[in-house]
Amino acid sequence: MRKIFALLVSTSVLTGCATYKPTIPDGYTGPRASIKDTVKVYSVSKADFFYVSHVNSNEIENSRIKTRIENYGRGMYMNPVVLQHKIPAQSATLSIVGRTEYAAPILALTNPVYEVKGVVDFTPENNKTYAVRGELGRDYSVIWVEEEGSNIVVGKKIEVKGSAELGIFEK
Repeated sequence: MRKIFALLVSTSVLTGCATYKPTIPDGYTGPRASIKDTVKVYSVSKADFFYVSHVNSNEIENSRIKTRIENYGRGMYMNPVVLQHKIPAQSATLSIVGRTEYAAPILALTNPVYEVKGVVDFTPENNKTYAVRGELGRDYSVIWVEEEGSNIVVGKKIEVKGSAELGIFEK
């Protein structure tokens, strides 16, 4: 029974990755920019992830999911994996997320998990790097995209004034 369960879990993890779309369309040779996820680490078992989940409605691989896959079976320890994606330097719609992540599911059930998500429209410039940033907290949470180095916010900030804590069934 345990072998069957392990096989099902392994299969779902491996096939889950197959649905991600590339951030650069096949055959695209034009100008490019980069967008990177960021992580604020609190301990070996807790971190806040700020990441791009979709580019122009296409789901892409993100740091939160990659971290969960890479750290599977490590118990109460988590080593965050931070991804950076190349994107065309043209008008884009990004779905961005800020979410608290714990190394073990039991920690998420017994501690607060905050989440903020929304859509940002902007036009990245050729050869520039952008980062998803944010702050998650009990009374205020915010996420945004900024130009790396200058820290200039591009698009709009997505804010939650009040609690952004997920309920027990949302974790």
